[in-house]
Amino acid sequence: MKHVSAGALDVAYFEVGPADGEPVILLHGFPYDAHAYDEVSVLLAAAGKRCIVPFLRGYGPTRFLNEDSVRSGQQAALGADLKALMDALDLPTAVLAGYDWGGRAACLVAALWPERVRGLVSCGTAYNLHNVRTARRPSALDQESRHWYWYFLNAERGRTALVEDRRRLCGFLWTQWSPGWKFTDALFERTAASFDNPDFAAVVIHSYRHRIGEVIGDTRLDHIEQRLAEQPVINVPTSVLQGGDDGVDPPQPFKTDAAHFGGGVRHRILSGIGHNVPQEAPRAFADAVLALIS
Repeated sequence: MKHVSAGALDVAYFEVGPADGEPVILLHGFPYDAHAYDEVSVLLAAAGKRCIVPFLRGYGPTRFLNEDSVRSGQQAALGADLKALMDALDLPTAVLAGYDWGGRAACLVAALWPERVRGLVSCGTAYNLHNVRTARRPSALDQESRHWYWYFLNAERGRTALVEDRRRLCGFLWTQWSPGWKFTDALFERTAASFDNPDFAAVVIHSYRHRIGEVIGDTRLDHIEQRLAEQPVINVPTSVLQGGDDGVDPPQPFKTDAAHFGGGVRHRILSGIGHNVPQEAPRAFADAVLALIS
């Protein structure tokens, strides 16, 4: 475990592989943590890559540097954190790979600062960027039903569940989103320890309230959200992996998302895999990274 001051955070991260290897930043989602990449990082390190695996804001040992910082979970905060981490580690470029919240951060940096990104691996929702201008517009009803937890966390009942019984709620999401993944209690508990971060609940609740327009974001990040509202094209080489059994972001026709990628994009659906692609299919995930830089 290493730590570095980066932007608003003291970021805790694992580093695996040779120090002079091609850098790859591996980014977890909600409700997971950096351990999602335990196997992926070993595979990439064996191929000579330097893997940097941070705990996102609100997870594990990562902490805010200032008590007055907004405990925001909005996409602009996640992307700003990632860029600040690259700056703090003196990484001019890197391959960015992630899913869920981590995929959103990776897509954001690839879209707004493409000169910093050697390649992108995005899982689940391929073009994983929200348009805050349409936050209050409903999606297709089947998608709204899969996002029931957004609305649960917008209610006091959901906030109480997350604060008082976060392991049970997060464990339920694991099983719903990855119905074929037979994870052990020990594996879940290794990650669930990250949910004990004192800012976990605040960051998560803000994330799911902000994305449907129920709370304002960190005003210092408005300029990023305004740029994202233009839905910028991602002009870096990209690999998209989607779990065929993903219970929250099942594969959709790729034609619409493909228009958002201008640097070349590969798309693969992984049969029998759910939402947590790197932990359920580490070899496929590692291969997608290596295909971008080998």
